[in-house]
Amino acid sequence: MAAARVRSGGRPTLEEVAARAGVGRGTASRVINGSPRVSDATRQAVEAAVAELGYVPNRAARALAGNRTDAIALVVPEPETRFFAEPYFSAIVRGVGAALADTEMQLLLTLVGNDRERRRLAQYLTAHRVDGVLLVAVHADDPLPELLEQLGMPCVISGARHAAETLPSVDSDNFEGARAAVEHLVSRGRRRVATITGRLEVYGAQRRLDGYRAAVSAAGLAPDERLIAPADFTEEGGAAAMRDLLARRPDLDAVFVASDVMAAGARQVLREADRRIPEDVALVGFDDSVVARHMHPALTSVRQPIEEMGRRMAQLLLDEIAGRTPGDERPSVVLPTELVVRDSS
Repeated sequence: MAAARVRSGGRPTLEEVAARAGVGRGTASRVINGSPRVSDATRQAVEAAVAELGYVPNRAARALAGNRTDAIALVVPEPETRFFAEPYFSAIVRGVGAALADTEMQLLLTLVGNDRERRRLAQYLTAHRVDGVLLVAVHADDPLPELLEQLGMPCVISGARHAAETLPSVDSDNFEGARAAVEHLVSRGRRRVATITGRLEVYGAQRRLDGYRAAVSAAGLAPDERLIAPADFTEEGGAAAMRDLLARRPDLDAVFVASDVMAAGARQVLREADRRIPEDVALVGFDDSVVARHMHPALTSVRQPIEEMGRRMAQLLLDEIAGRTPGDERPSVVLPTELVVRDSS
């Protein structure tokens, strides 16, 4: 019998697809799973049989057979308050979602804001309930990357944790972005350029501070630690740091802020101190988020391609899961930044 008859009321099976196409079950499976090891004629025959029979692959059975879950976790080691306040995270999620749109992968978003949530996530990952993990905004001392390496679970992080990073990572060029921002301020005649940093246990924040220092040195300006104020990437942190800077160096004439959200806090403090922007103090942020465009005056900011970062992270992880990345190769992707000049500088 050359063709199989679909059982009345039943769901078409892989065996029936194979029989309809005139091939073996294994060949039909290879076509359905996208294997290149079949001829074009065979692929067309199987695809035609799938369409005729209305066959839908049993994803659960496929996952079980391949020890796969068809799910990945996007882990953000931050509390909900920061996740929803910071445009960076939503842009990463959009990029990851775009990369997964044409796949069968499900995305699990997990926020880890305290030790209890971290322990619960560790138990979940140890049970191998996902095929891989995307880690966003990882701190240098976060134990999760080491746990994932011990479990042998594919993982990609947004930004290296340090200069000797061993995990696949995707980041923007934080150093060059910061350097360009400060060079711009100097080119506008500013000579007492301050900076508000992010949390320096985050390598990207360190690199932005390094870029600031390099530009100050290249401009021949005297380095002054009183012009450097640490903060935590929040609006409140940016405001507190701006108050400290004004107390230490009331004559400052420019501020490079390591995120747009912190720049919003800094702007409010400058207004309260009757400092005009940009006449008295020029202001530059980092991210070029919706915050920058809606501030008044509109904020000059370093644009990093955040959605593209999310897409590239997801693509690297899919390659890791599929075994397309050699075991001794750990790709590190650094995307260029761009200074977007607006009214604040």
